[in-house]
Amino acid sequence: MDKGYAQYLLNKTRQDYNLIAEEFSRTREKPWPELRFLFDDFLTPGEKILDVGCGNGRFFEFCKEKNLDYTGIDSSEKLIEIAQNSYPEAKFQVVDALSLPFPSNYFDKVYSIALLHHIPSNELRLKFLEGAKRVLKREGLLILTVWDLHRWRLIFKFTILKILGKSKLDFKDVFVPWGKTCQRYIHCFTKKELKNLIKKAGFKIKKVRTLKMSKGKETNIYVVAEK
Repeated sequence: MDKGYAQYLLNKTRQDYNLIAEEFSRTREKPWPELRFLFDDFLTPGEKILDVGCGNGRFFEFCKEKNLDYTGIDSSEKLIEIAQNSYPEAKFQVVDALSLPFPSNYFDKVYSIALLHHIPSNELRLKFLEGAKRVLKREGLLILTVWDLHRWRLIFKFTILKILGKSKLDFKDVFVPWGKTCQRYIHCFTKKELKNLIKKAGFKIKKVRTLKMSKGKETNIYVVAEK
C-alpha cells in the first residue's frame, strides 16, 4: 500500500471514531464478557498493564479488581475523554499506537483488543507489533484480538475493485459501514496470516484461537504471545 494512502487511512480511522464516539460508547458500555478470561487468566495483581486502543476504557472493568497499574491509550480524543469521565481512577492518554511514548521493558502485559485490523498495510502493522514488543518486559505477554470477518460479499466487492485498479486498498482490506455516518477501514485477517505476522515481529506464539461472541454470528481471533 502507498505510504501516503496508509497515513490517510490512519487519520480517517481517528476521525471516524471521534465522529461516532458517543454512539460507539453507548453500544459498548460494558466489556464483552466473552473476553473476560483473557484478563482473569493472565493478570497478576500489581502488574503494569497497557491497553492499546482502549476506546471508552471499558476493559478497565476487568482490571480494576486486581490492583493493577493500568494505562489506557487511544488515538481518538473523544473516546479518551469518555474513558476519563467513566473511570477517573484510571490513567488514559491520547497516543498514536505506532509511536508508543513509554520506556523499553516497562509493561508486564500489553492488550490490543480489536485494534490491529484498523491499521493499514503490513508495514505499519509490523511496526505496531514491534513497538508493543519493545515496551514489554522480558517474557511479558501480548494479548491481542482481531475481528474474524466473514462478510464475503464485502470482501469480494473490494477484491474486484482492486483487480480492476479502482481501489488503493490492499487485498483483504474493506470498508465496513457504521450506519450512514462513516465507513471504517478494516483488514480481514486469517488465523495463519495473524500468527505469521506476530512471529515476524519476534514474539513466541503461546495460543491462537477463534472465539464466538454470544450476540449474533460474529467471531474474533485471539492470540497470546510472549516476548
